[in-house]
Amino acid sequence: MSESSAVVRVRDLVKEHGQGESRVRAVDEVDLEVPEGQMLAVMGPSGCGMEELSAAENVELPALLAGRSPRQARRRARRRAGVLLERVGLTARARHLPSQLSGGQRQRVAIARALANEPLVVLADEPTGNLDSTATIEVLRIFEELRSAGQTLVIVTHDERVAATADRLVAMRDGMFVDDTSLADAHPRGLGGLIGLEG
Repeated sequence: MSESSAVVRVRDLVKEHGQGESRVRAVDEVDLEVPEGQMLAVMGPSGCGMEELSAAENVELPALLAGRSPRQARRRARRRAGVLLERVGLTARARHLPSQLSGGQRQRVAIARALANEPLVVLADEPTGNLDSTATIEVLRIFEELRSAGQTLVIVTHDERVAATADRLVAMRDGMFVDDTSLADAHPRGLGGLIGLEG
């Protein structure tokens, strides 16, 4: 992989939890590069936002966190939220609170919120972890559309069926990468890896 093609590049990444004898090294000097437009799944053994905000307000949140003034954020949100919520099929639910949405709808709001500031990379940590099969497929269809449009995605999952939809799978054990496999040629790209998931 050429240096210029990577949109994510880490070297000797370490993440530790706890202190003293209870310290656990969850990530142990990992190197990783992810090229533009790739969907990468990270697997290893084993939300949607602030509950008082509507779907549209959740999509507005990243603009506020990015340092824009509330007025600028709201103006941007009004322009972007409608487009993004339409993209994830939730235009009719824009004013609904998370408690009024299904698990799959909440995840779709989270995806729209992640796209609000037009990121180079979308990071998704267990995006289908608490979803039923139908909602899982809805979310993965959105990821497939994003990937087809050139969006780079990194998905952390414990579900082999979800990981099978990626272009590439990195397996972790004891804080280290133990396998890095290209899936692009191993099976039909996209949701083909979820055959039988709805049953």
